[in-house]
Amino acid sequence: MTRPPKIPESVLVVIHTPALEVLLIERADRPGYWQSVTGSKDALDEPLLSTCIREVAEETGIVVGSPDVPMAALRDWQLANVYEIYPVWRHRYAPGVTHNTEHVFGLTVPAGTPVVLSPREHLRHQWLPWREAADRCFSPSNAEAILHLPRWRRPAAD
Repeated sequence: MTRPPKIPESVLVVIHTPALEVLLIERADRPGYWQSVTGSKDALDEPLLSTCIREVAEETGIVVGSPDVPMAALRDWQLANVYEIYPVWRHRYAPGVTHNTEHVFGLTVPAGTPVVLSPREHLRHQWLPWREAADRCFSPSNAEAILHLPRWRRPAAD
């Protein structure tokens, strides 16, 4: 059965602790490529928040909306990146599609939050200080998003 083409609109979710330790996951299809959670919309009308919640659960096992990770922990950073899709992944999209729009979100989780990877998608995970995490990302837009993280830190009273 042939898969439908991917929708060229996606989310990037920077998962981090209050101390700004960032979760990175290593791609199974490209060992050595570290990234935050990413994923395309499943349908044109799928809300971006729904895409975030689904992708975070699928890729990390973290459930947004649970007692440990309430919905308020997921924040739309109101940033969008338009980038050229890497040629190695272009076959997943409709013919002629060369660019993707990526919407950036942050998700604050407690330190020690367990991570359960989808072995089909990712090999390993690691928590790194935010600057080190930015340096480790293969994607320039992912690295740039992580470098914005300190400005999105919630005050301690939240």
